[in-house]
Amino acid sequence: MPALCRDCLTQFDSGSRCPACGRPRVIAHDELWDLTIAHMDCDAFYASVEKRENPDLADKPVIIGGGRRGVVSTACYVARIRGVRSAMPMFQALKLCPDAVVLKPQMKLYVEVSRAVRAMMEELSPSIEPLSLDEAFIDLTGTARLHGAPPAVMLARLTKRMKDELGITGSIGLSHNKFLAKVASDLDKPRGFAVIGKAETMEFLRPKPVCMIWGVGNATQDTLERTGIRTFEDLLRWEKQDLMTRFGSMGERLYHLARGQDRRRVMRDEPIKSISKETTFFEDTASTEFLDGHLWRLAVQVADRAKARGLAGRVVTLKVKQADFKQITRRSTLPDATQMADRIYRAARALLDQLPPNVPYRLIGTGISHLVPEDQSDRVPDLLDPQAEQRAKAERATDSIRARFGSDAIQKGRSLR
Repeated sequence: MPALCRDCLTQFDSGSRCPACGRPRVIAHDELWDLTIAHMDCDAFYASVEKRENPDLADKPVIIGGGRRGVVSTACYVARIRGVRSAMPMFQALKLCPDAVVLKPQMKLYVEVSRAVRAMMEELSPSIEPLSLDEAFIDLTGTARLHGAPPAVMLARLTKRMKDELGITGSIGLSHNKFLAKVASDLDKPRGFAVIGKAETMEFLRPKPVCMIWGVGNATQDTLERTGIRTFEDLLRWEKQDLMTRFGSMGERLYHLARGQDRRRVMRDEPIKSISKETTFFEDTASTEFLDGHLWRLAVQVADRAKARGLAGRVVTLKVKQADFKQITRRSTLPDATQMADRIYRAARALLDQLPPNVPYRLIGTGISHLVPEDQSDRVPDLLDPQAEQRAKAERATDSIRARFGSDAIQKGRSLR
């Protein structure tokens, strides 16, 4: 059985330890040299970058997220062992892990590291499909001759370079299509390398829960369970037409994924269509002051991400979710694109003011879309707001201070609401 040492990259026949370096970080599989579709996922990316920047945090639980009433963006594995998870309310995370170090996201820094990882992936293959800053699909079909090594070796070399040169780790999933590569990358984290071959696909999937399917959240899972579908084996009992009749277009997708079939290609450079941020409250609230404070902080985060990516948006979106889970979305088109927190906030606040008063909300979010390069933004003066240009200059100055001294170095009063 083909085997590979992930530490020294020695290729050999099956064994529990590498014959060259003696280490146990070995991946072995009958189809190891034949599979070409991979998913690479950085391990606890934001937290890993923060620990790289501050080695004193190395063995401490680190949570990246908002204030006490915010939610967890991500957490390191020390915190995850305690039960902390992404999107968990911060108050709950701190109950589980009261000694955690809580840090606000530094998007500009994360984007910089993400670009360095992307540059390394570009050396392996032109077929890269980023899903976010910290994960991407890679199609290495036909690259073995170019590199003089199978895709598995090049992927192991990639994660080794990430660790050695960037100080972060990643996990690899290798298979024969995107669905299974994504599944595989979650099987052995952190610093993992998992393989799902063609021959074992059905046997592997049959007992697995349907929540393993990308996009099947709690609501969809509850719907499937009410019809007796809990595992892939349950799905296999359904005819395609019956699934489509019951679940629409998703039914066809479920039919094929239950059989490990996914014909989607790795699509290079899928353009970013929007940048957004939202937060869920600990308690439902109708307080305008409370909502306003969150809206400003969200606008700052959206603006930070836009500036880090060199983008701006012409359409500002407001999203709220009522106590009964009813979701409302409103949009406003600006005279020209913006990446300024002040303009995003003011447009979103105007949309919020149009909603019925005294309605309790459990979630609020804002974002920008219809994106353009930043050099095409914030060029049309607002004749009805003579102070706009002055506020823009103040925001640029604030950005410079935050970049030099940290995100908490200077804040507006409304951010403390």
